[in-house]
Amino acid sequence: MQNLFLVLHLIVAVVLILVVMAQEGKDPGMRGIQGASSDMGDSFFKKNGGTTKESMFTKLTATVAILFLITTMVLVILAA
Repeated sequence: MQNLFLVLHLIVAVVLILVVMAQEGKDPGMRGIQGASSDMGDSFFKKNGGTTKESMFTKLTATVAILFLITTMVLVILAA
């Protein structure tokens, strides 16, 4: 049973790393030199709520992080 959760934990950890690495950074990069913000031109109403790529990655990251936490706690309980 512990081996099953260990394999699941490793898979969730790799997925979490990949999801975090796939997200775009908040740093404006070269646009920051001119004083432009990273979301220049986008207003609250243009972003369309929960359907943007950023919000999808945010929800996916939170979900995978919760799975990571759950598998960690299960492994700790099984080891005790």
